[in-house]
Amino acid sequence: MLEQLSPQSPDALLALIKLYADDDRSDKIDLGVGVYRTDDGDTPVFAAIKNAERRLVEEQDSKSYLGPEGDMGFVNSLMPIIFGRDPAVGGRIEGMQTPGGTGAVRLAAALAQKAGATRIHMGVPSWPNHAQIFADLGMEVASFSHAADDGTADLDAVLSAIKGATALDAVLLHGCCHNPTGIDYTLEQWDAIAAALAESGALPIIDTAYQGLGQGLEEDVEGMRRVLAAVPQALIAYSCDKNFGMYRDRVGALYAMMRTPDRMAPVMSNLAALARASWSMPPDHGAAAVRIILRDEVLTREWRAELDSMRERLRQVRRALDKAGKAGSVDLKPVGRGHGMFAMLPVSKEQVQALREKHGVYMAGSGRINVAGLTMSNVGKFVGALADVTG
Repeated sequence: MLEQLSPQSPDALLALIKLYADDDRSDKIDLGVGVYRTDDGDTPVFAAIKNAERRLVEEQDSKSYLGPEGDMGFVNSLMPIIFGRDPAVGGRIEGMQTPGGTGAVRLAAALAQKAGATRIHMGVPSWPNHAQIFADLGMEVASFSHAADDGTADLDAVLSAIKGATALDAVLLHGCCHNPTGIDYTLEQWDAIAAALAESGALPIIDTAYQGLGQGLEEDVEGMRRVLAAVPQALIAYSCDKNFGMYRDRVGALYAMMRTPDRMAPVMSNLAALARASWSMPPDHGAAAVRIILRDEVLTREWRAELDSMRERLRQVRRALDKAGKAGSVDLKPVGRGHGMFAMLPVSKEQVQALREKHGVYMAGSGRINVAGLTMSNVGKFVGALADVTG
């Protein structure tokens, strides 16, 4: 039976990792893999996480099963961060732990499908795994353009998609720090999106994977909150992998918002059943560490300060790119206006290859760059390399 399987294409970013590792140039630049890096090129463990893990080792008294809902102390401790202390959504919000934001997106799509959805509207370009998840579930993906030619979000495209959706469709939105473009909706655009969703009846699935890395913890979720205040129901996929640096621990959550609280029990029971069939129950260690942080004022302040420094470093790099203006034929000012870790450059695959071979600059063939791979000491080399291959 297994001999009948066809080989699948290897992940392009994994191949890029090996190419970068094999390059012996001392001034090479890695803009490919989507993890945060310091100015020294490291992806450190947060000090707040280290302190929470020490406490966890001392205080945890059991490794017994938690159930498909996971660590509900973690889930509930995150809610004020995501939704505010008094969320004015006019409904009820409940959640459960998932294996990373990927698990949350998968669970959200599976629930929508179980409720009757066969189609999901998604702006492109998007995180590549979005389309893979939906295809694996057998859902139709209806795409629309996320970004306009001027480097801003294409409001007309998303509104047209929502207006063309039915009450049995889902609409995927990035909560903030759009991956891969870095282009977010303005609050005025979020208001228009919220009104359109309320009118269409389509189910919003809001992927919020980078809260705190754009403009601030509150600012990054204000658009999402405006949607929740307008629609009858929504699903919010959340990841702690980036804003707590928990990549390999796979720490995420999925929340459901319902304006009809008496219908929440069937939603959560179906989520529990789907989770049980998918991963039985999520890994707890990382979630427990996040829970300890959010229940301790001192650790929370420490975490917030570390997150602030990450955000400021990303903004510093974007300001440098904005100041550079143009590099050959590439206008870098839209990158300077973007948010979060990622940006898209209008370069061809041939130019990406030339950047790698001539200058040791490694990036995805799509033109996506991880802004965190740039530092104040190598941003000049990057701009010069870009000018050389596109000028």
